[in-house]
Amino acid sequence: QVQLVESGGGSVQAGGYLRLSCEASGFNIDRRCMAWFRQIPGKEREGVASIGPDGSISYAEYVKGRFTLSRDNAKNTLYLQMNSLTPEDTDMYYCAADAIGVTGSCPLTKPWYDYWGQGTQVTVSS
Repeated sequence: QVQLVESGGGSVQAGGYLRLSCEASGFNIDRRCMAWFRQIPGKEREGVASIGPDGSISYAEYVKGRFTLSRDNAKNTLYLQMNSLTPEDTDMYYCAADAIGVTGSCPLTKPWYDYWGQGTQVTVSS
């Protein structure tokens, strides 16, 4: 059974940092597209960063240079290091996995992904 469990969210001041974790079970993360998304109520869930089986990483423009995506295959865990946080980064963050994996970069579009975690809240105050 596929399961994704996020952790690491919290409240920080602008300029601060957080590290999100997504522990996966039921499959190997290095064989799937894995991604982080974020969403605030009433808005579409938007892609933040993705990583493919071959390690190709894609970032949304608004996080480039601030966020770093990584994975630990031995722990079957995906990470998102978020630095230089701003109030605009306040969102619920979700971990996602697809069912098949691809060669090369993985999409940052919600319909591509089949499995989702429950989310972890990030709040950045000014």
